[in-house]
Amino acid sequence: MARSSSPPFAYHLLLRKVAYLAGSSLLLAVLLTGYLFGTQDHFFGRLFGAFFVFFWLLAVTFLGVVPFVNWAAANWFGKQWAEPAPERTRRAKPTASPPASRKPTRTATRLNSTQHP
Repeated sequence: MARSSSPPFAYHLLLRKVAYLAGSSLLLAVLLTGYLFGTQDHFFGRLFGAFFVFFWLLAVTFLGVVPFVNWAAANWFGKQWAEPAPERTRRAKPTASPPASRKPTRTATRLNSTQHP
């Protein structure tokens, strides 16, 4: 039995998404932990906890909930359920008209700059 050269599931795309989520989770965890507690008093323990919470929330949201909602909306409700995309209306270019003449503004100078009004 010969195997196909490409796997049925694109693991490299999932790995890239997980790497983005891990990087953004680490950044958020460092910022939050550094802002709230500083670098003193169990910094790495708090950093690990904050990283785990952020990573879990982001991973469940973007790797589980969002794809499931997209799949459910497409399969359960069908294409007629979604509103069609509105057509883009193009605005007509304004005709080139000569600019309106404006009166020049006058500047008022102060006589004595040490006294403020």
